[in-house]
Amino acid sequence: MLVYAGDKQQFLHDVRTNAIDRKIEDLMAVKLHKHVGSSEKQSWINSLTHMQNILLDPEIPQDSGVAIEFAIPNTSKRVDFILSGLDEHNRHSAVIIELKQWSEVFPLEAVDQLLLTEDEPEIKHVKTYLGGGKHKAVHPSYQAWSYRAFISDYNSSVEDVPITLQSCAYLHNYYSKAKNDPLFMPYFKEILEESPLFCRSDSELLCTFIKKYIRKGDAKQTLFYIENGTIRPSKSLQDSLAAMLRGKREFVLIDEQKIVYEQILSLSRRSYSDGKKRVFLVKGGPGTGKTVVAINLLVQLSNEGQVCAYVTKNSAPRNVFEQRLKDGKFKRKNISSLFKSSSGFIDSESNDFGTLIVDEAHRLNKRTQLGPKITGEDQIKEIMHAAACSVFFLDEDQRVTAQDYGDRERILYWAKQFGAEVQEGELVSQFRCNGSDGYLSWLDYVLGIQRETANPTLVGIEYDFRVLDDPAELRRLIEERNAPDNKARLVAGYCWEWISKNGANTENDIVLGDFAMRWNLSSDPTFAISKSSIDQVGCIHTTQGLEFSYVGVIIGDDLRFENGKVITDFSRRAKSDKSLHGLIGKVKKGDLQAAKDVDIIIRNTYRTLMSRGMKGCYVYCTDKVLAQFLRSRITGYAFEDDEMLAAEETR
Repeated sequence: MLVYAGDKQQFLHDVRTNAIDRKIEDLMAVKLHKHVGSSEKQSWINSLTHMQNILLDPEIPQDSGVAIEFAIPNTSKRVDFILSGLDEHNRHSAVIIELKQWSEVFPLEAVDQLLLTEDEPEIKHVKTYLGGGKHKAVHPSYQAWSYRAFISDYNSSVEDVPITLQSCAYLHNYYSKAKNDPLFMPYFKEILEESPLFCRSDSELLCTFIKKYIRKGDAKQTLFYIENGTIRPSKSLQDSLAAMLRGKREFVLIDEQKIVYEQILSLSRRSYSDGKKRVFLVKGGPGTGKTVVAINLLVQLSNEGQVCAYVTKNSAPRNVFEQRLKDGKFKRKNISSLFKSSSGFIDSESNDFGTLIVDEAHRLNKRTQLGPKITGEDQIKEIMHAAACSVFFLDEDQRVTAQDYGDRERILYWAKQFGAEVQEGELVSQFRCNGSDGYLSWLDYVLGIQRETANPTLVGIEYDFRVLDDPAELRRLIEERNAPDNKARLVAGYCWEWISKNGANTENDIVLGDFAMRWNLSSDPTFAISKSSIDQVGCIHTTQGLEFSYVGVIIGDDLRFENGKVITDFSRRAKSDKSLHGLIGKVKKGDLQAAKDVDIIIRNTYRTLMSRGMKGCYVYCTDKVLAQFLRSRITGYAFEDDEMLAAEETR
């Protein structure tokens, strides 16, 4: 979405009359429902005044398009500045410009030089002052290029019109150094060729760069195409893994993803070189790109010759990725060496692996159990013992069973026992749920996970959330969404017994009036990609760590609305459900901590299920009052007592 869109003449007028910051602020509130702070408004004034000086060049057409703050599809990132027009061949063209107010940039420490390899000879970050201290930041040229790549991937107009995209960075407060400038080091050569960087004294060079691609005005037509282009489905990780493992990068890492990726590469290479134990802990919520970073690491480190593996407790992601590799005619022995269960290190020797990359680390068990007589130790300990470098991707808010043991405190404890060097990183930006942090914040609010939120409703949030009154209608909508690309699924809370588990039993598991379906078959481990899965209902165990375009969620009676709040009820879960094993007995004996753990596990289960959809989530609630409450929270209309009583009567 384009926040500010005008032509050069309008932009120059808005800057000259000191109206540009107020206009953008108002448009941000209307279009993106975001309120900005004084520092961001001041950055607009500073940077756009410098862009005004650039656009005063008379050879840049008066009717060329100007866009400010373009929200990149399927992410929470925004492009600073886009200039559009026609090139010398009358083709639609746009130049993406990343604006920075940096005045100082610092060289990398010697340890960062370990990032350099023959396979990946360039680093993508530098150091500068951010938030009062010296911090790593993505190189501005790489940032601009990655935004260009994302727009190309997600906007159909770029290919269909077509539109030629270029990118560059403009550091209008920075004077380049004659020698050893941190921004122009040899290892940045490739990215600078792709996306040039212009400093304070390079204004004429920037003008020349722009005029090379913007020769004629287009009366904002190119911006119109970008604004109205069909949003393509995000490249699915499951679909592209095989290509990635043949050396192709199907996922562009941006901003903090790239920083975390490079930090882990540096740590891993040091351990591979000297054999010393090191641990990297990455925190990140749903859809922040934890798995994307993990698989990129697996690819790069494997290509460098390291013995490494992608590790999960939950078999669902591994099954899906292995299936994709087989589809790509990868040998089975290669697959098994790349993907491992968290219980697979009970007999490992110290540093058998160069690096172990643990996704969904919050799902790790306290002890490995391979049978009644084979018991291992703490899985965190086993992993750290087996690898010189251990990487843990963690989201403690996705703890969904009593056995989920992995958390930051325990990881740090075992790192200390091994004498391991520890580094930490965090992934914040949202790349699922249409790039909306607001939907996840709203979801936590309505599920009672957090009491305060900046998003008490979904008004203005571009995410397709619906509450259905009929499970059959839910199924019909999901089947309709699944038809084009096999990327929509039905899932449910575990409130129904798995009576069809044996396969021979012809009965359905989930029966709600005329609606009747089975849980996904135990003989089909690839629920996320198997075409027959659309006729089955998935659960938390077959969907966590994976994503769909659309997800339909059946919320059972373990989550209801009573006495003015959302409550949980473990007694309504299926007796065969093992996720609360060991806690129920304690709750019945009055253990308050166990009761708290049970409550959060049930809420986290639905939070995880309801955040699997990249584009939309449709729900059906067996509790009609909960359905009414969720529906009221979409738009924010008052949830009156008489409505609640009327809904309760239908129970």
